Amino acid sequence: MSDQSVIGIDNLTKAQAEAELPELVARIRAANTAYHTQDDPELSDSEYDALKRRLLAIEARFPELKAKDSPSESVGGQLADGFGKITHAQRMMSLANAFEDADITEFDSGVRSFLGLAADAPLAYTAEPKIDGLSLSLRYEQGRLIYAATRGDGSVGENVTENARTIDDIPQEITGAPEVLEVRGEVYMSHADFAALNARAEAAGDKRFANPRNAAAGSLRQLDPKITAARPLRFFAYAWGVSSEPLAETQIGAIELLSALGFSTNPLTLRCDGPEEMLAHYHQIEAQRADLGYDIDGVVYKLDDLALQRRLGFRSTTPRWAIAHKFPAELAWTRLEAIEIQVGRTGALSPVARLTPVTVGGVVVSSATLHNEDYIAGRDSQGAEIRGGKDIRVGDLVQVYRAGDVIPKIADVDLTQRPDDAVRYAFPTQCPRCGSDAIREAGDAVRRCSGGLICPAQAVEKLKHFVSRAAFDIEGLGAKQIEAFYADGWITEPAEIFTLRARFGEGMKQLKNREGWGEKSARNLFDAIDEKRHIPLQKLIFALGIRHVGEQSAGLLATHFGTWEAFEAAMSQADIGQGAAWEDLMSIDGVGATLAASVVATFHQEAERASIDRLVAHLEVEAAAAPTSDSPVSGLTIVFTGTLERMTRAEAKARAESLGAKVAGSVSAKTDLLVAGPGAGSKAKKAADLGVRVIDEDGWISLSGGA
Repeated sequence: MSDQSVIGIDNLTKAQAEAELPELVARIRAANTAYHTQDDPELSDSEYDALKRRLLAIEARFPELKAKDSPSESVGGQLADGFGKITHAQRMMSLANAFEDADITEFDSGVRSFLGLAADAPLAYTAEPKIDGLSLSLRYEQGRLIYAATRGDGSVGENVTENARTIDDIPQEITGAPEVLEVRGEVYMSHADFAALNARAEAAGDKRFANPRNAAAGSLRQLDPKITAARPLRFFAYAWGVSSEPLAETQIGAIELLSALGFSTNPLTLRCDGPEEMLAHYHQIEAQRADLGYDIDGVVYKLDDLALQRRLGFRSTTPRWAIAHKFPAELAWTRLEAIEIQVGRTGALSPVARLTPVTVGGVVVSSATLHNEDYIAGRDSQGAEIRGGKDIRVGDLVQVYRAGDVIPKIADVDLTQRPDDAVRYAFPTQCPRCGSDAIREAGDAVRRCSGGLICPAQAVEKLKHFVSRAAFDIEGLGAKQIEAFYADGWITEPAEIFTLRARFGEGMKQLKNREGWGEKSARNLFDAIDEKRHIPLQKLIFALGIRHVGEQSAGLLATHFGTWEAFEAAMSQADIGQGAAWEDLMSIDGVGATLAASVVATFHQEAERASIDRLVAHLEVEAAAAPTSDSPVSGLTIVFTGTLERMTRAEAKARAESLGAKVAGSVSAKTDLLVAGPGAGSKAKKAADLGVRVIDEDGWISLSGGA
């Protein structure tokens, strides 16, 4: 896996981050499917959380590299077959994670900064155990349970209403509630009930469940409600979605109301006055963890004042007013059996450790990242020693770490156990797949294959990216099928996916005659491909696999340009570093010079451009959705500059975007409005020169409907 997680985020270069992100995203996406869809997680919670933590840290430093298909921009996983779908009236969000006590102090400081509160201003939070189960949303209308839905992908969940009705902790009717109320919480299984369930399964010769979370998720998602009814499921309520009237003025007050309505709420939920009390309660819960009788993997903190929660609002998939403080994981020692080099879609050569399998915190680990050649050699990207300068060699006894930045990773080496014949690892200077030179540019910790399109590894990985869930997501055309079709020369570039039916639907050589394929499966694949000929602009831009362009930045580009024609024309006209088209691209808030140069360069490379043109000829590209807000700033491009005194810059930006406006980072001819506080400087001057309307903070608050 190509990441530099041993390197501190502050020292990570943009090139290193770009090399690391695709592998991180791929691993997290696979983990989401295993966890949410198959109820059979490949990673432990701590391992998954650490992957996510690393990704979020990189995205915070390099926002132009941020990808929405990472957990920071997606919630849950694909829906399982056999269940109806329910669209959540209010999206089910995930939570940002913290792992150190210092992270909680930073969280509190960030909340205060966003709200413009002093460090000593009173600010209360609730703290509650984070249940390790399956998220569920219950909708009540006039006091009656109407439906129950799993989280799904956050927007659409599985209809498990009849199964939920079998759980004793879920009331069928409630009295004294708002006319419409969505109660949200976690379905789980106690340790005692889990042990009894496995004992019955073993006696019957059935498969045992791996852990209580799997058992709870698998039980709730049975197609036969009678099976669910026979399983000992429990439910804790801790949140709500849509409500026709306010539940309370505070988080703790709302939880007390849910309890009064007949829902089980966690008795360890506590109101805390600031980080010191929050951390004290965290460590108290951590000490009780083994005796609770059910699984938890951390503590969730939420701002108690609901009015302040509304002011803080949400990021794309997480609330700004809540955070999950996860428990630490474990260490283990094992042997490094081999070092393998993988080649990613951008040509990055990524070393992977193959380990003698070892159990770390209940999960069997057989491979780990080795980051890059510097890490193997015992130094960081700046040349400073890590691990006391100890290099890593095949045959070494190594320490596997499953918490922190990204895991599993190699944290240390026991030199006293090093074999006498162990030799220093020589990092390859040629691509192991195509033999092209592997070049390491100045300032880059990663070697990259220079073969480009002739390198089969890069070609295959780009095709895998193209059909990935966040891109075209073609049912029946996954990584294994891509590898097989590429090996046989059936698909060598994205455009050939859309000519597959014409080339192999009839005649002597047909898809249905391939091993593992039949007439029905071939027809289903052709139909699935045809369904994706109509594709949203954002997904197309992301699917192209342009270096530095993740899901979020693809969304920024799509929103700014609106249509494929406008985007394509602008990229064709742009010159890196100069001209109106370049300035327009750089004015997009969240788009930096590295990302912009990468996109422009792609459209100016003859082979890449020809491949894109061949692809688009088969597609109908859906324009980016226009703002739906009827506010007076909907659809406007706004720039904020200077010092805002009645709200923070972050709060102003969030308000503008929630009202359907675009927020740009610099003034250009396309800017509609400049909101200028004291110290506006050069942006105000440029706005005046361009004839852009300029208002002060009071004018902005009045225009945006603020108080």
